[in-house]
Amino acid sequence: MAEHYDILGVSRQATEAEIKKAYRKLAREFHPDANPGDAEAEARFKEIANAYEVLGDSERRARYDRFGDDGLGGSGGQQGNPFGAGGLGDIFETFFGGGNPFGGPSGPSGPPRGEDLETALNIDLRDAVFGGEQMVNVRTAIACDPCEATGAEPGSGTSRCGECGGSGQVQRVRQSILGQMVSASQCPTCSGRGETIDHVCKVCKGEGRKIETVSYTVDVPAGVDSGSTLRLTGRGAVGPRGGATGDLYVHINVEEDENFLRDGHDLLLRQPIGFAQAALGAELLIETLEDPETLLVPAGTHSGRRFRLRGHGVPMINGRGRGDLLVELVVATPSDLTDEQDALLRQFAELRGEEVAPADPGFFSKVKSAFK
Repeated sequence: MAEHYDILGVSRQATEAEIKKAYRKLAREFHPDANPGDAEAEARFKEIANAYEVLGDSERRARYDRFGDDGLGGSGGQQGNPFGAGGLGDIFETFFGGGNPFGGPSGPSGPPRGEDLETALNIDLRDAVFGGEQMVNVRTAIACDPCEATGAEPGSGTSRCGECGGSGQVQRVRQSILGQMVSASQCPTCSGRGETIDHVCKVCKGEGRKIETVSYTVDVPAGVDSGSTLRLTGRGAVGPRGGATGDLYVHINVEEDENFLRDGHDLLLRQPIGFAQAALGAELLIETLEDPETLLVPAGTHSGRRFRLRGHGVPMINGRGRGDLLVELVVATPSDLTDEQDALLRQFAELRGEEVAPADPGFFSKVKSAFK
């Protein structure tokens, strides 16, 4: 693993100001917003943020200089610790609601991570089956350009917090049955950063970020269904004053199709067919989500019979292959017969020995009146 100093491009003798300057420059260069879709830049940004989290904290930097990564709370730091991974600090946190009751501050905290965001994406069935790129618009926090995400007016800077003296924590003394107890908590003036802004940026009001609507490209995988959620790492809100970026969660909703009904990985198509075609057999051209397919319908096919066109359904999102297209035939009864067609059907019914209503148009009126 590369050294944190090498990641930020500074020497081991670099000052706090030099480390902060290097971090801000690299963070802006490799930020996900400046490199959409670049996984390598995203990984580099996380590496830079992690390095600054260590070197930007004087106490953690001192431990790192002496012990390397093992001094940062890894497995090496837990050997022989009877209180577990958290040590005494966790016990004091549990019982006294703050830091070490004997007054040992943990040092200023880095800028907080940005919020995770959620949005919904409506797509049609074809996009769900074949996948592809979709655009989403998100109201989010982005880095403030005028102040370079510092929250300070250009040319201005920061000063050590007067309330906590740069530690990021304030100590409070209270009496208990055990005597005088000292607890430490986050400084309310600097929010645990240990420094305050000399002149607040007029654009972002000291936040180091501003709210705008941003468009992102979402790669929708083939076979996705309603209820699926896609996670876009680093596409959430930017953290205040150079903090890391949260993630964006995109909830998928597949709209109903007017022709096809989805059932898992299969599609169902209800295909109308004429009475004569069903009785005598026919060759139908069936619509699919791709090219039309020919379906041979045998004579004597009844309404509701299903035929399977293999491989014309929905792709398996986590595997290989596709579902099938089920074609359900619906025999259509004609309601607009001509006189000639009416006569032919009556002749057909007579040959079949089937009783039908007489051709007299007033027949049904008489039947209705009989049941009143």
